[in-house]
Amino acid sequence: MTQDREIKLVSIPEGLHQDRVDAALSRLLGLSRSLIVTLIEEGAITLGGKAVSKSDRVLTGDYLEILMPAQKGEAVLQPTPIEGLRVVYDDSDVIVIDKPVGVAAHPSPGWRGATVIGAVVAAGYQVSTSGAAERQGVVHRLDVGTSGLMVIAKNEKSYSDLKQQFRDRTVTKVYHALVQGHMDPSEGTIDAPIDRHPREDYRFAVVADGKPSITHYTALELFPACSLLQIELETGRTHQIRVHFSALRHPLVGDLTYGADHTISERLEISRPWLHARELKFRHPASGQNMEFFAEYPADLTRSLEILASNQQSN
Repeated sequence: MTQDREIKLVSIPEGLHQDRVDAALSRLLGLSRSLIVTLIEEGAITLGGKAVSKSDRVLTGDYLEILMPAQKGEAVLQPTPIEGLRVVYDDSDVIVIDKPVGVAAHPSPGWRGATVIGAVVAAGYQVSTSGAAERQGVVHRLDVGTSGLMVIAKNEKSYSDLKQQFRDRTVTKVYHALVQGHMDPSEGTIDAPIDRHPREDYRFAVVADGKPSITHYTALELFPACSLLQIELETGRTHQIRVHFSALRHPLVGDLTYGADHTISERLEISRPWLHARELKFRHPASGQNMEFFAEYPADLTRSLEILASNQQSN
């Protein structure tokens, strides 16, 4: 063992039960399969004190010890192993990241892609051990198809404090979304309960006995076929923004799951719901200082707006 390599203890979550060890660690840590195989061949990954082979299967709750590869140089913000995933802020209590589309917040059954938690841990950041094994440090989530800001707790005190702030609804979460058509009125509040769709389990819907769900919106810009909205969530239900605007027959551009017109999506070259977590404000769990962060639109969302602006000018 060399001094410039660090030992990491990784717990296997339920979503990776019975996966091959090389595949499981690649998903959990956001590292390439070839790098994981190299570490296995070096004897740098052990389970119960014994070196593993790449074809070994892991079980929920297994603890793997990994001698992580040396990092070249030192930086205040270490790079993450997922392209486009950017650490916006980091201190001893919290990490704020700008999540790209196509990355889940944490491992879950059926998800085979990269995760925020895996990338953060692989990059050498500490996260809280509170919560379920696969969601350690996660105090709120973004959908795989949503880009933008997330805060992650690095210790138990921060986890408890941030979770309470979300429960108390004192955290400000501002999203920008492009919806089909024009909202009438152009500013308002949607107060409609949400739960699982009664017939299609992969979707959610506005249902009479659902959980209270409140969304505030303001139109920022109008285009011929759609509107750019600023949205603030008072509650944080799964798919809340997508469900609420779909229920009003103004689905998010690109959100085919909730009724978007595919011809608009194709014209605007967007292949996911046009939704971005733009602003995040919370009270620092240790200092009490008010923290405020902003994330610019990623390239695919910017491209859609450029197409709209170009079409508007030509008309």
